Amino acid sequence: MAEIKVLVEGYAKQENGIEHASSTTTLIKDNGILILVDPGMNRKLLLNKLQKEGIKPQEINYIVLTHTHIDHMLLTGAFENAKVIDDSSIYSFEGTITDHDGKIPGTEVEIIKTPGHDQFHCSVLVDTEKYGKVAIVADVFWWRDDEKQKTDEKSLLSHKDPYVKNEKQLLESRKRILEIADYIIPGHGKMFKVKR
Repeated sequence: MAEIKVLVEGYAKQENGIEHASSTTTLIKDNGILILVDPGMNRKLLLNKLQKEGIKPQEINYIVLTHTHIDHMLLTGAFENAKVIDDSSIYSFEGTITDHDGKIPGTEVEIIKTPGHDQFHCSVLVDTEKYGKVAIVADVFWWRDDEKQKTDEKSLLSHKDPYVKNEKQLLESRKRILEIADYIIPGHGKMFKVKR
């Protein structure tokens, strides 16, 4: 089974009139393949976390971009040997594009479409021994640092997203994730257990 570790817990806050933000970055290990979901934009923090894991940037095999908002993807180019995956395709730094079948090649890690926050948004599903099914959902669910992270179903489904592109799609994506996940890793905020 795959292993996961949140390397960077996503944040979004204001300090002295400057916005500070970077997405949650999650490391997945499956069948000897190293995957990063959303490398974010805090280079020093992410590289320090990888170093603590004994992983060099060139060892990462895949970067999954849940969507193309800069706070989730700015550091993608720092992983020169990785292929980049979005909701439907795999991209290489040699300039090739191929489709994927909903799984990261060589693994059991799933990519599912979860539009709403962004029309091309996707989430990553990982079966783990420790947590059961983990959904890495990026901005399907996210909180600013000054917001209370409420994780009961009613609060999750009604939580306001100021950047939502399609509210109806976002609500459907949220319902879908809550039906299938045991744990959820949000785009900004703490990992949480789904209450049933």
